[in-house]
Amino acid sequence: MVRIGAHVDQEDPAAAAAAIDAEVVQFFLGDPQGYKAPQVPETAADLAGSGLDVYVHAPYVINVASRNNRIRIPSRKLLAQHLQAAADIGAKGLIVHGGHMNKSDDPQDGFDNWRKVFERMDCPIPVLIENTAGGDNAMARKLDRIARLWEALDGFDVGFCLDTCHAHAGGEELLGVVERVKAITGRIDLIHCNDSRDAFGSGADRHANLGAGQIDPEALLAVCRAAGAPIVVETPGAGQAEDIAFLRKNL
Repeated sequence: MVRIGAHVDQEDPAAAAAAIDAEVVQFFLGDPQGYKAPQVPETAADLAGSGLDVYVHAPYVINVASRNNRIRIPSRKLLAQHLQAAADIGAKGLIVHGGHMNKSDDPQDGFDNWRKVFERMDCPIPVLIENTAGGDNAMARKLDRIARLWEALDGFDVGFCLDTCHAHAGGEELLGVVERVKAITGRIDLIHCNDSRDAFGSGADRHANLGAGQIDPEALLAVCRAAGAPIVVETPGAGQAEDIAFLRKNL
């Protein structure tokens, strides 16, 4: 059976998982909107031997694709720090967004900058690049861009995290998306199963509890079934237990 869980508060992930009957936890290690080094909570020690599958989400500010040295260089450093910290607590992977370029930039520069990351950085656990919802010059919004990114990363062991809300808001039909992604990446390591508050193609990254947004729940279930990967809901906390129960009942 596929293991199912949620993005939870970083202060006590094991307790949060118990409260919502999660088998998988994902959390941040510090401020998701800042460049400070990761902070591992004391309660992270409780994860060892807990039976939980652990994933860490890197800060949103990381943008290793950028041509701006003041963004790209701190982003590389922060990515490496979070990767090591995630490995130290036994995480199975570190999720990071694909980043973006400025409107006038050549996207190829962004793909080349991503390759340099893996040429220069040791990966004690997999880096899972996640598709994103918005941005006309994003590295991982549309599948054609993801294909170019994977071409640039050929030869490296890079994982993929598929977010259903991001795909929907980014203008990618969920029907058959797993097969289209796997044709490019060869793998899907994690599913972020989220409903979307906004319309198809809106570019808006606003998650909703399953069945409370604009994505057909059957489409969400179809993605999860086809992927066969661990599932994390990044939905509003008050409904996470119900979201997990819904998936567990219907998958």
